[in-house]
Amino acid sequence: MNLYGPKELVDSMRTVRKNTIVIAEDIPESQYGYRPTPDSRSVAETLVHIAMLGPADRFLHEEDRRPSLEDFDFGELISRSREEERRPRSKREVIDFLRAEGERAAQFVEGLPETQLSERVRQRGGATQSRFQMLLGTKEHEMHHRGQLMVIERLIGIVPHLTRNRQAMREAAARERPAPTASPTA
Repeated sequence: MNLYGPKELVDSMRTVRKNTIVIAEDIPESQYGYRPTPDSRSVAETLVHIAMLGPADRFLHEEDRRPSLEDFDFGELISRSREEERRPRSKREVIDFLRAEGERAAQFVEGLPETQLSERVRQRGGATQSRFQMLLGTKEHEMHHRGQLMVIERLIGIVPHLTRNRQAMREAAARERPAPTASPTA
């Protein structure tokens, strides 16, 4: 029995990106330069960083597909991401970039054969991970940054969409419940 495989990963990647895009849409463009601390990424930089995760995966798992990352210089990937993060973009351009790269990443993973997804890649320190685990880690990386963005939403006065959705469901359930009946008094 295989409970979580490539199809579930791709479905989950699309769901995570959809929720990231909702956050990107909820934050006003005037707040895209907001940084919770001077050395933090801005909202826009964080969103572009998230969008750059897919190109990094394509590089690691296709263009420069190597059996070991022990000697890999991650500096170039980080440098590419930082260049993109610092490039001025409008809110619409950031959201379009997130959407396009998210779908491109999902299609890339959909196209990987299970034999490639099961390949073991030596990590720094000697441990190994399958390419599938590494791609799952990318989704987790996005969720980490999405959590940061949800905290930023709170800091700038926005109730995150997941909280709004939960509140709406509670309110709807409360409206559907019958009113409590008064108990007879003696």
